Amino acid sequence: MKRCVNVLRYLNLLLLVLYPIAWSAPLMRAGLLPLFGLEEISILSGIQQLWNTDLFLALIVALFAILAPIAKTAILAIIHFGPHWGVGHRVADMLGRLAMADIFLIALYVTVVKGVGIGRIEIAWGLYLFTFCVMASLLISWKTQPSENSA
Repeated sequence: MKRCVNVLRYLNLLLLVLYPIAWSAPLMRAGLLPLFGLEEISILSGIQQLWNTDLFLALIVALFAILAPIAKTAILAIIHFGPHWGVGHRVADMLGRLAMADIFLIALYVTVVKGVGIGRIEIAWGLYLFTFCVMASLLISWKTQPSENSA
């Protein structure tokens, strides 16, 4: 049991490094027509494009796809390595609900599967890294929940 807890601790710390890499990594390459080159799309480039067209939406996406997940991961690290902090679980749970990375990921997969009627889309390595980060974060959050007996 203690070994499992240690694995969760260090996996969570690893997420603090992997999330920023996943945000800047190419999720996919997309192009309008097969004749033209494919443009790499990342989470950060998507937010940057939104920033140029709709500042409010860019801030909302940045909050829910970047700030909330990294804050949740940092709070879970404090819970794992720090003294018992009762309110930490509630804050991490709230941030987990705000962290819409998993929703973004599902929407991205749906878009890729449906395809865009015109053009070409290729999956890039960043999508797999981002998927790993989201799934690992969900697992860590689930396994870090306080047990019923400790209440």
